Amino acid sequence: MTAADTLLCDDLHARLSAEALEVLGGFYPDAGDGCPPGTGTLLLVGPRAPEFWAHVTAQPEFADGRPDPLDRWSRRVLGRLACDLRGKALFPFGGPPWHPFHAWALRSGRCHPSPVGLLVHDRQGLWVSFRGALALGPRLPLAPGAGNPCATCIGRPCLSACPAGALTGAGYDVPACHAFLDSAPGRGCLEAGCRVRAACPLSQSHPRPEAQQQHHMRHFHPWA
Repeated sequence: MTAADTLLCDDLHARLSAEALEVLGGFYPDAGDGCPPGTGTLLLVGPRAPEFWAHVTAQPEFADGRPDPLDRWSRRVLGRLACDLRGKALFPFGGPPWHPFHAWALRSGRCHPSPVGLLVHDRQGLWVSFRGALALGPRLPLAPGAGNPCATCIGRPCLSACPAGALTGAGYDVPACHAFLDSAPGRGCLEAGCRVRAACPLSQSHPRPEAQQQHHMRHFHPWA
């Protein structure tokens, strides 16, 4: 890595940290990975818990009354960073075209299929999510993955955590999930977030505030 690449890495991580974001994985793309031409490194960027939600909700996008403040903030912050680094910002929303974030996450070696089928991150567990990706020209150093955490998980609590029995090792019954959320017992999931994601031991070391959970639950299942 050249001295210029070292400076780029230092600047990148400092600027992400200032926005309560972090690199959650990356890889060196091949032609079949669906990355922009000339991409030497694809970095997946997501929230850094627990400070992310307090930081992002203090931004102008959350005070202007317009729709989709989180996505608009992500576009502004990551778009500006990518432009400054002569790269391109890519997002898991706003398509088509839709970018293959699920495949990219697996390709990074930092995310793996969990027993319930959701992606599990080797550090953030089942809470892993991405605000975007940065497609950069240089081949930058990447942190090695720690392997699939589910391989050594005792008890695999995610398999039995869903109170509706909608998310299990047999798959995800989306209609059953929504029906449960419409019931009185489902209010707990709406207010505190998905019990399955929360049951992961790694998730518990990277908690999300209830306000953050409620924001995402309202987008998944609108409620009064």
